[in-house]
Amino acid sequence: MSGALDPDELLTPAETAPIVKLSVSTLKDKRWKGTGPRYIKLSPGRGGRIRYRRADVLAWLAGGQSEDAA
Repeated sequence: MSGALDPDELLTPAETAPIVKLSVSTLKDKRWKGTGPRYIKLSPGRGGRIRYRRADVLAWLAGGQSEDAA
């Protein structure tokens, strides 16, 4: 393994929170308000599993996009 980060890697909210320097609950609030990074919902319903694509998280940090549920 080269150690390079995969931009298509799917991150859990717990893995994403330290990258964006927010708590998991603040990240959840931003997701609900539509102001956080783009996310993917892997399962339906209110308790559906959420993942963030690494490239979307980095683009959000750079100010390039806001949330858009995929």
